[in-house]
Amino acid sequence: MMKRLIFAALLFSSYLFAAEELLKDDFANPKLETRRASRGEWKFVEGIATCTQDDELYKKFKNHGPIIFYDLGYEDATIRFSYQADAAVKSLVFTSNGEDGHIFRFVTGPKSTGIRAFPIDAKDHKSISLGTEGPALKPGAWVPVVVTLKGTKATVKMGDFEHTYEHSSLARPKTNLSIGFSFGTVRVKEVRVEK
Repeated sequence: MMKRLIFAALLFSSYLFAAEELLKDDFANPKLETRRASRGEWKFVEGIATCTQDDELYKKFKNHGPIIFYDLGYEDATIRFSYQADAAVKSLVFTSNGEDGHIFRFVTGPKSTGIRAFPIDAKDHKSISLGTEGPALKPGAWVPVVVTLKGTKATVKMGDFEHTYEHSSLARPKTNLSIGFSFGTVRVKEVRVEK
């Protein structure tokens, strides 16, 4: 009897503290209401979003490549997704935005991943580097990503890499997030946001 009571208490407490899912995109629905896929022809097939950069669109959008935006409000959250970049991709960009513009970003390139914060009081809303020790692009490999934003801290996990960064400007309400890239072809799957 005592074991059953303990089990019930543990089950109830795990229910109380379970993460609240704000977004789940398995790309089964090509017209998900909170998703805006643009700057290229995105295809949604078998749970994967795929896009190849169109160089004319890249020029039209002032050297900005294809992107997927998710419109949702959050402040502290854990964002998960996986991506696969081919050898022609020059950068994969994750950004968390607020009403006043960018708040947090990482840019993964051929040599490393750079982490940036965007202080609201900075001139022209310029970013500051929080570090450049993250992993480089791995063409052809599926890379799982987890970004946890909590107060002034951001923990970035990419494959085996994990590091926590801190900046006061991160503790602000967010209005959306985005996954973008430049050049080549990128595939994205299993986007989730939990509070």
